[in-house]
This record gives sequence, structure tokens and C-alpha cells, in this order.
Amino acid sequence: MTAQSGGAGAKPTILLVEDDENIQQLVGYNLAKAGFQVLHADNGEQALALVRRENPDLVVLDIMLPGLDGYEVCKILRREPRHRRLPIIMLTARSTEDDVSAGLDLGADDYITKPFSPKILISRIKSALRRAADRDGAGPAGEGGGVVRVHELTIDPRRYEVLVGGEPVALTLSEFGILELLARRPGWVFSRQQIIDAVRGYDYAITPRAVDVQVFGLRKKLGEAGNWIETVRGIGYRLKSPA
Repeated sequence: MTAQSGGAGAKPTILLVEDDENIQQLVGYNLAKAGFQVLHADNGEQALALVRRENPDLVVLDIMLPGLDGYEVCKILRREPRHRRLPIIMLTARSTEDDVSAGLDLGADDYITKPFSPKILISRIKSALRRAADRDGAGPAGEGGGVVRVHELTIDPRRYEVLVGGEPVALTLSEFGILELLARRPGWVFSRQQIIDAVRGYDYAITPRAVDVQVFGLRKKLGEAGNWIETVRGIGYRLKSPA
């Protein structure tokens, strides 16, 4: 595990977790050429150690790794408060809809299948970094911008915090984005495609089923408050309007 460029600076740091040497070199070269600092890990254990020590800005994560696989690495990172918001892009040969849904359900922010275009990968990385900066308050404020309070929910995009009845609830980036989108327009119906466009960006290739998986996980985490999220048959989702 090595860094292609080091030292402090404004360049975002990307951790590339990939055990195929050829792919590692190809992706690492293109990332460095695009202006990123690059760290490499060959397996899941190395990846976790590097994340905790170097605090990268984003992780590109293969799924089929020796030892801990990518799913387990993602699951572990999402359990750690410090890394709950860390953007994770899965880069893998596993391309079925179930594989994509499994990755997103564990908290991945994007999912790119092999073979892939390095140019598209760079575009997805930049998009994920922009979304993370916006949510952290380092970029342009999102629509509405401030704290949202509806029903017993309090959503603070600057703190990346969700409270249900005053109690904090840990959400992934995707779940947080969906909840904030719905909560800013109670009663409005959002199609699955509108949710994809708003939460992940117009360049994101994802199936409507993956949105359903995210909403299912969101409802489960919210407990009784999850009942405020209504399915509008044949269209999408909405948050019930306050009485």
C-alpha cells in the first residue's frame, strides 16, 4: 500500500482498494493525472487501516478482495461515526441488479461495473466529492439550505444530523439525501427518477429498484417515523403533509 503523491495540499486524497495489479495501476495513473493524491490498498484489512490513519476524501472499493471483501469493508466503515459520511464508490465485476442493490444498501454512494471507462470513473469521483462538500457545508447550500423540522423529524444538513423525537439516527449519505429531499416538500410526490437525479446527480446510472432498497432501509432506521414516508403506487414516494 503506497501513496502516489504526498504532503499536505488542496488535492483530494483517494484510496483505491483493488487487488488486481493491472487495474490498480490503470486507475491510479488516471487518478493522479486528474490531480488527485492516491493511496493503494490490496485487501480489506489494509483498506481499513489506511482509512483510519490517513482519513482519505473518498474510497474506490473493489468487492472481490482477499480476506475482508468490499461489502464487509463498507459495512464496517459505515458503523464508525468518523467515517459514516466518507464517500465510497464500489468498482467491481459483479454487475447484477442484486449486487448493485446490496452495495447501495450497505451505504455505498456509487457503483461502477467492470469493464469501465477511466474518464467516467473520474467524473463519478468528482461528482461524489461535490455532493459530500455540499452536505458538509463546504459547497453551495442546497435548496432551502437550513434545518428542516417536520413531524417529529429534525434534519440538519450542515451537521449531517437527523433526530427523531430528539434522538439521533445514523443514516448513510443516500438515505440522508432522500429524507431531506422528501422533508423539504411534504406532500409532494417525487418519482424514482427525480430522487435519483436530486440525490445522486444526473450522471449516475442506477435502477429504480435501488431507490426502493434505499427507502426500505430508511424506513427501518426511522422506526415508527418511517411510516410518514408514503409509497405512491406507480410513481414514487412522498412525505406525508403535517396535519
